[in-house]
Amino acid sequence: MKTPPLTVLLVSILVAGSVQARAQEAAATFQAYSKFDFVAGDKVVAFDDFVQDSIGDFPARWNTNAAGEVVTVANQPGRWLKLTGGGFFVPEYLLLLPDNFTLEFDVLTSPDFNSSFRLNTSIVELSNVKQPAGWQAADNRFTFTAQPGTPDSQTQMEPRQGGVGVAAVSAETKQFPKGSRLHVSVSRQRQRVRVYFNQDKVWDVARALQADAKYNTILFFVPRVDEGSEYYLANVRLAVGAPDTRNKLLTDGKWVTNGILFDVNSDRIRGESYGALREVANVLNENADLKIQIVGHTDADGDEAQNLDLSRRRAASVKSALVSEFKIDAARMDTDGRGETQSVDKNDTAAGKANNRRVEFIKK
Repeated sequence: MKTPPLTVLLVSILVAGSVQARAQEAAATFQAYSKFDFVAGDKVVAFDDFVQDSIGDFPARWNTNAAGEVVTVANQPGRWLKLTGGGFFVPEYLLLLPDNFTLEFDVLTSPDFNSSFRLNTSIVELSNVKQPAGWQAADNRFTFTAQPGTPDSQTQMEPRQGGVGVAAVSAETKQFPKGSRLHVSVSRQRQRVRVYFNQDKVWDVARALQADAKYNTILFFVPRVDEGSEYYLANVRLAVGAPDTRNKLLTDGKWVTNGILFDVNSDRIRGESYGALREVANVLNENADLKIQIVGHTDADGDEAQNLDLSRRRAASVKSALVSEFKIDAARMDTDGRGETQSVDKNDTAAGKANNRRVEFIKK
């Protein structure tokens, strides 16, 4: 048997080591998210990655009484809205919020962040959505804050209902050190609001919202911005509908989710996908005879052949995660990918593309 050249052996060792390192990193990520029970809504109705806006401009679909600009950030993918002045920042496409929705976004600060001013996020009922300046005095709102720290970051929660406010409650979390990227997930189920910072549930308030209020605005607010201590926002995503994995998979024969997220142009599953994966795993564990096919789909950006390959690899990654993390028998699952060929939404909007990037679980 001919011995492979040394260079081939070295490449093989490096590739094997890289694969093993990625597997170990993925396992560690999933372990951290083992208590994460957030599941995104069924349909994305708004998604903003700022690709439609020019670098240096304030985004066209936002309103503010302050200042901001779309930027890129070294070592961070995508575009970001840099909040350069103190005031409110309102994505005007997030109006008339339903009883059940999920909101997700990313927050970033510099490693040298040195400010006592918090980033406020509020679900609010405004009497005039074109005039958000008086949002703090609105009769009905639920506000939570994020503030980076070393080592512990701070968060506050403040509900206001029927014009009556409650004193803010503070908590600490290790999820937002200075210079880090924080993924915020919010789930509204009628009056109840849950807020997650990365994998930690920081707030779970059963009566956060007024039952008969018509909440119509998501609002971000910073009272003041110091140079070098700015907040950055990215990937604002609103989805609607309460996931019903069990009924849709067992009765309808298919459950579709865009809540399983991957790194850009990669089959590496992001940690915040854990809740959606666990939903599927629970159904499979409770129904021992159930077999499924996992099908990956992409948007239409990029090369069609590459998208087809990516969708297949992503479906295989989902199967691998269900086997390794939830002990589902691999023989009960097969995988496929359809790339960009079976779009369910338009590919000319960010929200449409987000809906097309999905994973389907089909009963066999």
